[in-house]
Amino acid sequence: MTTLSVDLAGKHGVVTGASSGIGAAAARALLACGATLSGWDIAEPPPDLAQRTGYAHRRVDMADSNAIDAAVQALEAGSARVDFLVYSAGVARRSPATELTVADWDLVVDVNLRGAFLCARGLLPLMPPGSSIAAVASIMGFSGGLYPNAAYQASKGGLVNLVRTLAVEWAPRGVRVNAVAPTFTETPFIEGVLSDPEKIRRIVEATPLRRFAQPEEIADAIVFLVSPHASMITGHALPVDGGFLCV
Repeated sequence: MTTLSVDLAGKHGVVTGASSGIGAAAARALLACGATLSGWDIAEPPPDLAQRTGYAHRRVDMADSNAIDAAVQALEAGSARVDFLVYSAGVARRSPATELTVADWDLVVDVNLRGAFLCARGLLPLMPPGSSIAAVASIMGFSGGLYPNAAYQASKGGLVNLVRTLAVEWAPRGVRVNAVAPTFTETPFIEGVLSDPEKIRRIVEATPLRRFAQPEEIADAIVFLVSPHASMITGHALPVDGGFLCV
């Protein structure tokens, strides 16, 4: 749970990828700050979120543009105001580029990049001046990475530049657009890495703080970026990486 002193009472946001990992941690942190949330995910939410006052869940596949449109239209029909969007939905298909299928490439780019664009563009009409967007990018948006992961790296690099582009375009509307760029974070998303002692060793040695991140640490950065405390910050990707990108 966030330790930041942030008051988001009266604010409503959309969190994609809300059912696990960083998205779920962000949802919990934002609720703790007083916000109400619409959680979008292809999976059902964990019980602690599903039962929380102020949280409403919708099954949405971020690779399906029609599903995204329908979710946006449902909010419009309910006259919802969206004060912030946290785009945390993401997938990876970790394999050498020479073995990566076109279908896997398309899935990763569709969810990680196209979905972020469609959600942001679709929700923009519901966002009043002072609203904000925080996308979950990755240190792999700035790095070739330690392991073959071409589609993921490309999608996250694209997400970083999408944030910059939308920040410039939507600044006159009073909408800020930023991203967080987490390092390897202890969530089910990197289950394969966490089961391999050699990969753990290599990542820790490449990280000056000598550890993985926790999802709550990424959530704190997200809360900051969507809050009034970051009112003069737009167009940036904030690394939460233990120094990984400094090496």
